[in-house]
Amino acid sequence: MDIIIARHAETVYNAAARMQGHMAHTPLTRRGIGQAETMGAALAEVLGPRPDRDLWVSPSGRTLQTAAIVGEHLGRDFFDWRKDERLLEIDVGDWEGRLYADIVAEQGPIIDAERRLFSVQAPRGEWFPAIAARLESWLAQLDPARPVLAISHGITARVLRGLLVGGADWHGVKVAVDAPQGTVFRVRDGVEELLLTGSGAVGVRAA
Repeated sequence: MDIIIARHAETVYNAAARMQGHMAHTPLTRRGIGQAETMGAALAEVLGPRPDRDLWVSPSGRTLQTAAIVGEHLGRDFFDWRKDERLLEIDVGDWEGRLYADIVAEQGPIIDAERRLFSVQAPRGEWFPAIAARLESWLAQLDPARPVLAISHGITARVLRGLLVGGADWHGVKVAVDAPQGTVFRVRDGVEELLLTGSGAVGVRAA
């Protein structure tokens, strides 16, 4: 399979250090819009005009806004993007919308600094095996003969890349290394290629 995996650009929640999770429909900042423009230009250079490639996107506002900008660069209609909830970010449950600092003040440390991943499951939130299961379901649905471009989120993209190319074990799931917002990878036949290193933040605070 030929799958390009892109991480969305910076949002107002990222800039404010607020927890986003899967359904917080937060808009891109001006910096994030610039990141999305860079992503689109890089992909247009790699893929050429109007590439014959299946377009998939998480239905979150921030991924849709990123996709709209990328699609303009590619000459593809916004309505060509197929929205799929299985590409959403980790569900952070009761933490959604709250400041990271406030959660840590109540809960204690919630992030593994070395892995840049949650070390604690959010109340009524999702955990890594559930993310892997929904992504495996999505992958099984794809036509292996069709190339794909998918725009998703920080943690979700790391789990997806882990399923495709491997990574370090995290609570029973292979998770790939972190990459900044706006980063684009291409995976072909189990081999990962970095197409663009984004200029955004890294870690779960930028998910």
